Amino acid sequence: MSNVYEFNGYKPVIDSSAFIHPNATVTGNVIIGKKVYVGPGAAIRGDWGQIVIEDGCNIQENCTIHMFPGATVLLKEAAHIGHGAIIHGATIGKNTLIGMNSVIMDNVIIGDECIVGALSFVPAETIIENRKVLLGNPAKITKEVSNEMIAWKTKGTALYQNLPAECRRSLKPCEPLRRIPAFRPQQQDEYNTWQKQKTKK
Repeated sequence: MSNVYEFNGYKPVIDSSAFIHPNATVTGNVIIGKKVYVGPGAAIRGDWGQIVIEDGCNIQENCTIHMFPGATVLLKEAAHIGHGAIIHGATIGKNTLIGMNSVIMDNVIIGDECIVGALSFVPAETIIENRKVLLGNPAKITKEVSNEMIAWKTKGTALYQNLPAECRRSLKPCEPLRRIPAFRPQQQDEYNTWQKQKTKK
């Protein structure tokens, strides 16, 4: 059972095709769309404002999504929030990737199909146009997102869009094995194919 909590009369609205890991927490005024994946340790806290997570997004392990009072966080369709990232009162564009352990601050608007590098810090009130690459602390635009880069990102996000159904089908608590068995399942072809692809510069 996921950790989903009502707060001040607001119950989270979560589409039946989404998957919220049992070790994630979703609180209050939160709307989660179709085929959204929320990983373990994520905290999505809609107590002081609203959080809208559109179809096909993923929020990976240990991410935090929150806001100052009265603000709305919006993750547009297919936004990809990497492990440990913090989104605080920001808008993340359609098919945009936020790298691992990045921090996106209040009233930031990041456009569609952008890529924010790992460990980047995007200061409050920053507005970024579509298809930009941002890196650093504070984050700066370094180049345009190429067609090859966004194709790679889109294919990676598609894996996460399929993950909710896989989790509902096969994720279950278990006791660990104490030795490696003679037979172990092979990694799925779609994972191996994506891993071998290289992003063109």
